[in-house]
Amino acid sequence: MTPRQKRLALIGGGLATLAVATALVLNAMNSNLVFFFTPTQVAAGEAPRDRAFRIGGLVKEGSVKRDNLTVNLVVTDTAKDIQTAYTGILPDMFREGKGVVAHGQIDANGHFMANEVLAKHDENYMPPEAQHAVDEASKVLRPPLSRV
Repeated sequence: MTPRQKRLALIGGGLATLAVATALVLNAMNSNLVFFFTPTQVAAGEAPRDRAFRIGGLVKEGSVKRDNLTVNLVVTDTAKDIQTAYTGILPDMFREGKGVVAHGQIDANGHFMANEVLAKHDENYMPPEAQHAVDEASKVLRPPLSRV
């Protein structure tokens, strides 16, 4: 093998190694990517049915029903409601009428099965995605007044 062929083989091997490493990193990132959806988007069928995602909004007043460690609740963005079930211990700051983000999947019945629930951490905080969803839903429910 001539020195030129050795150099080209070394460069080709380096590029192949770089391509494989890039493909592995991108695949790992795609597998761990979690999208956020509002209850309106979930009701419209925009959320994936075959993979986990996050849903956020407010816990509807009077919707929390406890059965041992299983909690059934309704997550709302004031426009649409999504039935949600979670088995586990809820965060201390979890309250009806307050912001919540749940991580899980939609089951065959169209209910959201959460495997993690996150609640706000003080009186003024709501996750930015959930606050935006509530604001957008409020705009739809209350159209701006027109000038006469």
